[in-house]
Amino acid sequence: MLRVLAVDDEEPALEELLYLLRADARVGHASGVLEATEALRLLGQAMDCAPESEEGIDVVLLDVGMPGLSGLDVARLLAGFSSPPHIVFVTAHEDFAVQAFELHAVDYLLKPLRKERLAEALRRVTELVERRPPAPAVRHVPSATDTSDRWSAPEDTDTGPPVPSDRVAVELAGSTRFLPIAEITFAEAQGDYARLHTRNGTTHLIRIPLSQLEERWRARGFVRIHRRHLVSLASIDELRLDAGIMTARVGASVLTVSRRNARELRDLLVRQARDGQSTGSRRSGGHVP
Repeated sequence: MLRVLAVDDEEPALEELLYLLRADARVGHASGVLEATEALRLLGQAMDCAPESEEGIDVVLLDVGMPGLSGLDVARLLAGFSSPPHIVFVTAHEDFAVQAFELHAVDYLLKPLRKERLAEALRRVTELVERRPPAPAVRHVPSATDTSDRWSAPEDTDTGPPVPSDRVAVELAGSTRFLPIAEITFAEAQGDYARLHTRNGTTHLIRIPLSQLEERWRARGFVRIHRRHLVSLASIDELRLDAGIMTARVGASVLTVSRRNARELRDLLVRQARDGQSTGSRRSGGHVP
């Protein structure tokens, strides 16, 4: 019988979905969570359980539009599992169906959910679970607390090339790309994850807390301006103070600077500007007062 995890940030919708799941004879166990990060924690625990354990998870029913990590983000993370659970999206948004099936979703159900459509999705999952080969003996689970730059390699093996020190590993269309840190303008905290924003406008989600990125990238000119943002000093186009609130413009993004970080940020930018002037004067043979 199926072991199901449902993820939806709206409690009434989650309760209704769990009611329908538990009424289906093919479902042996159904649990639900309101946050994507909690779902990833449970999935990590499930992968460490015995294959037939009740704590195992055969299928995840995901909403798309959730704060922090979206359902699509969770699906991309699950792609790094050695033996991932099946995915069924349950959402009010029609626009993401193509992306969902590119992520190998079994089905894409629209709200308001009909019992018949859910039953059909569960039938498909049941067939896939029955045909699934036994899971490998050694597995590595990307979890919400995993702080490595790699997305999926067993901890006790040395597979794949090392990540260069001036780059960070990101997932892109099912493959791993080494993104130059110099292309990143700022990083945004999303729970135990960070979303990287680049100069060309693309974003990438990685499983590294912002606090760790702050430590790693401090020497590369990144500074914490807020509990949610880590910014490349070289990418700040403008600082503005309005009604006592400081903001930093980074490309098209305007980011709030917390009061505790405002003075340090301003001092760093002034020092950076002075150093640049000093270097330019020395190169031109001028005198710096």
